[in-house]
Amino acid sequence: MNSSQLLGVSTLGFLLASMLYIGALIFRAKTVSLVASILTLLTFLVLTGGIGLRWYESYQMGFGHAPLSNMYESLVFFAWSIVIFYLVLEFKFKNRILGAFAIPFAFVSMAYASFAKGINQEIAPLIPALQSNWLIAHVMTCFIGYAAFAVACGLGIMYLLKRDGKKEKTTGLIGTLPALKIIDDLIHKTIIFGFLWLSVGIITGAIWANSAWGTYWSWDPKETWSLITWFVYAATLHARFTRGWTGKRIAWLAIIGFVSVIFTYFGVNFLLAGLHSYGSS
Repeated sequence: MNSSQLLGVSTLGFLLASMLYIGALIFRAKTVSLVASILTLLTFLVLTGGIGLRWYESYQMGFGHAPLSNMYESLVFFAWSIVIFYLVLEFKFKNRILGAFAIPFAFVSMAYASFAKGINQEIAPLIPALQSNWLIAHVMTCFIGYAAFAVACGLGIMYLLKRDGKKEKTTGLIGTLPALKIIDDLIHKTIIFGFLWLSVGIITGAIWANSAWGTYWSWDPKETWSLITWFVYAATLHARFTRGWTGKRIAWLAIIGFVSVIFTYFGVNFLLAGLHSYGSS
């Protein structure tokens, strides 16, 4: 079995897990949610094995490098980051319903990597700009931050569904979701976690840029939008700490922030030419 087969199995696993989590939410079935959690964990282990095997295969080809160098590999690692962050969240807060709003992001990432046209899935040598020890540090820190923001977006959607007008909806299907205060606190903590990792990612990227291109900052479109995304979340945390913003406002900002993340990740690569254009392959 090769890495592509393991990653394909992971895509199917996350699809089934997403369906089970959503089914558990709709039918309020604890047993189904337990199965979903077990399937998610098993699929995560398969995905981890696939990433490790792809890394090993690159060494067998004679140009070994971490599988983080193109759009396909970054999407796979994005899914991996989302799932591990969610599993920690589930373990800590003992609430599997959160999976219905988190694991689908991992499935979409894997599905897009597997089936989208124009995404090269082949293992290839690194271009000169990527031949740096900062590759792993920069990509991993950024995508751990992105994964936290994806979960925060899911929590924001959960909050808005739970909130009925100006009141907390406590009956029916939505009534099974955690209380608004709990969701609000989770959004806040998740954004803080993601913001710290994104900050480290921007710093490591600047150091990498200096070694690759001789300048820490060049206002490349990717750099510019990364900074815009950083300011969106910085403004969100500032509003929380100084203005006391909570609830619906923060939920919307979590969603808006993730839209900025998606544009930074995809839109810049496909719509704007720059030093990071290699990431679209």
